[in-house]
Amino acid sequence: MEFPHGLKRTAAMVILQHEQAFLLLQRAKSPNRGLYVPVGGKVDPYEAPAAAARREAEEETGIRLRPEQLRFCGILIETSPTAYNWTCHIYRAQVPRLQPPPFEEGELHWISFEELDQLPTPPTDWWVYQYVRREQPFVFSALYDENLQILSMEEEIGGRALKTGGGFARP
Repeated sequence: MEFPHGLKRTAAMVILQHEQAFLLLQRAKSPNRGLYVPVGGKVDPYEAPAAAARREAEEETGIRLRPEQLRFCGILIETSPTAYNWTCHIYRAQVPRLQPPPFEEGELHWISFEELDQLPTPPTDWWVYQYVRREQPFVFSALYDENLQILSMEEEIGGRALKTGGGFARP
């Protein structure tokens, strides 16, 4: 059965952190090819988002997370007139700094907080990392055009527009 066009898929991502660095995936596949993203993926049928975050972390990095290691950070809602429509539950987990294993969907890298601003990331993710680092809860809503160019983004808890038309506002 094909997923109905335009409905939101549910995903879970987990930002793996060791001290002042995140373990991020430089994607080898679309969407977001070449960009750095947290590990994660689709929530399976009948699976809770936190369970999906733990499963995806283990599948992609070999790191087995205990439920108490996960900290819920926020939600990212992405809406477009294409098949790219997501509600993503975002978590963080403190982990030991291990050598990242090979992964067929890209390369895993430890990225220091100082390097985050210089990395190519999806347009929403810079904000995700800022809020996660501050331990500030968020609900981001991003709107894209048919070419998946971001049109607007707001943080719904605080009612703050982060991007409209010409560019991103910075804190």
